[in-house]
This record gives sequence, structure tokens and C-alpha cells, in this order.
Amino acid sequence: MAAAFAAIGGKWKLTLVYWLAHGECHFAGLRRLGAPITPKVLAEQLRELEADGLVERIVTGPIPAPVIYRLTSYGTTVLPVVEGVRVWGEAHLQRTHGQATPDESMRCTHAIA
Repeated sequence: MAAAFAAIGGKWKLTLVYWLAHGECHFAGLRRLGAPITPKVLAEQLRELEADGLVERIVTGPIPAPVIYRLTSYGTTVLPVVEGVRVWGEAHLQRTHGQATPDESMRCTHAIA
């Protein structure tokens, strides 16, 4: 459990993996998806995911070129965990708050294929 939480624990890591499961994305695109996440925290979480081999950072040209983030093949191995947490979260919201879908700002309402 400790190893798993070290790699995917944290407030935003599972959400970032969820978003990247739906396709690669620029930093600015991830920032728009995660309205409440600050750029500093987003950069930190992405660096940690990259260090653990779950996310790949692709520089698209000379600085200050946009950077694209995408899941690595190893990163896709965590998708069943992400989907399980997403489904459990929806059930938890239904049970505790009487709503089936989470806050729109999280935008994690679609199943991972």
C-alpha cells in the first residue's frame, strides 16, 4: 500500500491519470481541466508522475515550446485502479449526497475505456 500511495497518492495524481487516459494534453489543457489546481501544484504532481514512470513529458520544439503529457505504457497499468476509484466515488456521492455525478469542476464522469 505504501508503494502505491507513494506513486499515485496525493490530491491530484489519480485525476491527472484519469484525464491523460482520455488522451495526451498540453500543460495549459490540464490546467483548464483542473480549475482548482494551481500551476505550481500541477507541475509538481506531473513531475512526480513522470519520475515514477507513469507519465511521459514530450517537448514539442525549442523553448518556450508547449510540452505534451501522456501516459506511458506503465502508466496505463494503473487505469483499473483509477476507474475503480471513480466508480466508487460516484456511488459514495449517491449514498451521502443523493447525487450520482461529481462536481462539474472535476469532470471525471466518463468511464475509462
